[in-house]
Amino acid sequence: MSESLSLASEKSGLPPGSLVHVGEVHAHEHKITVVNYNKTYVKKHTIQSIEELLPYKTTDTITWVIVDGLKDVSIIDAIGHYFDIHPLVLEDILNTHQRPKFDEFNDYLFIVVKAISLRSEEFNVEYEQISVLILNNFVFTFMEKPDTLFDPILNRLENNKSQIRNLGSDYLAYMIMDTVVDEYFALQDALDDLIESVEDSLLSDPSSQTLATIQKIKRELIFLRRSVSPLRELLAAIHRSESPLLNEKTKRYFGDIYDHAIRIIEAMESYRDLIAGMLDIYLSSVSNKMNETMKILTVFASIFIPLTFIAGVYGMNFEYMPELKWRWSYPVIWVFFIVVSVFLLRFFKKKNWL
Repeated sequence: MSESLSLASEKSGLPPGSLVHVGEVHAHEHKITVVNYNKTYVKKHTIQSIEELLPYKTTDTITWVIVDGLKDVSIIDAIGHYFDIHPLVLEDILNTHQRPKFDEFNDYLFIVVKAISLRSEEFNVEYEQISVLILNNFVFTFMEKPDTLFDPILNRLENNKSQIRNLGSDYLAYMIMDTVVDEYFALQDALDDLIESVEDSLLSDPSSQTLATIQKIKRELIFLRRSVSPLRELLAAIHRSESPLLNEKTKRYFGDIYDHAIRIIEAMESYRDLIAGMLDIYLSSVSNKMNETMKILTVFASIFIPLTFIAGVYGMNFEYMPELKWRWSYPVIWVFFIVVSVFLLRFFKKKNWL
């Protein structure tokens, strides 16, 4: 995080369109994967420079370029140079703190979405910015680090009967967004299980660990809402778009993603209400637990009050206290103590104070 902030400060004062990577720097080698395909042909390979993509500009195949890593700014700069991409778009690709959005240009479309994944059993949510450029026969995907997120799409491309092989670059962009949004449902299932377990612990034995878990969920929901809520506006803008790069048939598929996004957004809103209620339940449970403890202590204090009074009276050491000379004084006082204690215990129990 500190390195990200340092890069952000270096960008301060630079003119718009200056290419500086702002975000977490991942320790891995940059990789550019090219998948070129049509109805009868598919080829996947890696390239070393963007210049190797130029021959594909004159073919009728679909070329999917996956750029793993954003640290090497020269790669992004070369894409902007050879494919005539606006500098502000390139700047947004390198800034991984972007809000999900959709920008429409004459010759290309630009989409930013947030990929969300759950990496451990301790509910550790990881966020990754996925930027997508849609051109006539090209789709560029920019990722912060190598990932297996798009392996299902690559596997479908190997099947020559797959629908993706028969449609254009807009359908490939739909598949990319659909894959990202589908990961949200896995996170939703994990949230359901976690919230259910927290609710059980709230009713049985609330502890400081329970409160820490609730606060963690609350904090993650804030970040999730920032990442998921803009999808509604993004997908609505795609539906309204009149760009020739988006086929009307493909827009219907984007409508399916819109329905999924609405479900996720509504789930996040319900989780927020649940967490607010769980905090109230936690405070009430802790208060009730303290009240129960205080009630028990009060009952025992009430039992010992008369016993303490009697012991105090006969502990004053007055000279003329004839009962101190009686032979059965000591056992009598013990019998009195026991009788009073038993009577008070039965009285409290009858009143349901115990």
